[in-house]
Amino acid sequence: MSDTATLKVWRGLDAKTGRFETYEVPFEPGQSVLDGLRWIRANHDPSLAIRFSCINANACKECMMLIDGKVDYACTVRLKQGVTALAPLPKKALIRDLVTEIAPPDERLWPRP
Repeated sequence: MSDTATLKVWRGLDAKTGRFETYEVPFEPGQSVLDGLRWIRANHDPSLAIRFSCINANACKECMMLIDGKVDYACTVRLKQGVTALAPLPKKALIRDLVTEIAPPDERLWPRP
């Protein structure tokens, strides 16, 4: 790939055993970080856990994560050439990879430790 972006993505089930994995994704101006993550799932690693619903449910705020150390939406932050670090939201219960618990405690389907 000549025009690529590098996504350094946090993977795992908890902070102690998790790690960052690096992926090269095709870069085109105007793409979002979410576009890059969806490319990884479709073309390289379907096990990557991400959350978004803007395409099917016309809902928002589900793709929030740490992007280069700042809380932001993966659908609005533009993909860039070079390295972008992605991590789950801090102070939220981690489910897996970039997915954290977002439901209020009284609406959760199962108890989390």
